[in-house]
Amino acid sequence: MNEPLPDPFADRPDWAPRPPRPVEIVPATARVGLRGRRVRVGLPGLGWRGDLRADDRVVQSSRTYVPVIPEHEWYRAETDQVEVFAPLMPVERVWVETIGAPLDGPAGRDSGLRLVSLDGPSHRPPLPVIDADSVVGRRVVHVVDSTEQRDLRAVTETYSGADGDICVRVTPEAEWYRWAWRGQAPTTLEVPVHLLWIE
Repeated sequence: MNEPLPDPFADRPDWAPRPPRPVEIVPATARVGLRGRRVRVGLPGLGWRGDLRADDRVVQSSRTYVPVIPEHEWYRAETDQVEVFAPLMPVERVWVETIGAPLDGPAGRDSGLRLVSLDGPSHRPPLPVIDADSVVGRRVVHVVDSTEQRDLRAVTETYSGADGDICVRVTPEAEWYRWAWRGQAPTTLEVPVHLLWIE
């Protein structure tokens, strides 16, 4: 029962959906806009923290800082128009998630173990949802033709839909977080797994 499902596109690579563009991580010291962007903070050799959003850079006493907000607080501030506490992180300890260039060829299976450098944060390439062990709460990308819909969260595991497709229900990220702070159930969309990727 733990066997992976067969790839329905294995013998027809021209039918296989193209993976979304991968997330790339660049230093916040680069010329990139920060307001509302996903960021990671940390120190080389120590580790990284994610699920954060940034505001515009701030200069104090000739040092540059980035206000960093937990993602759920950022959504609450934007949705309810309230102020939230944002600690200032030195710009050299902040990295920004950007969208990279499209991957060449069909996406490969993630082999599991992958060694990375501790010099900066890294991010795995997009993973087809059908290959994931668990998806609830994960960031997903809905890909239809060449259009990528991002800022989505999975709210169910895979299940058999009414028409027999294997599906996952997703919701916009703002509603995912609103569900936590207000208890208001999100609106969801049923998406076949072959159109979903873990970001």
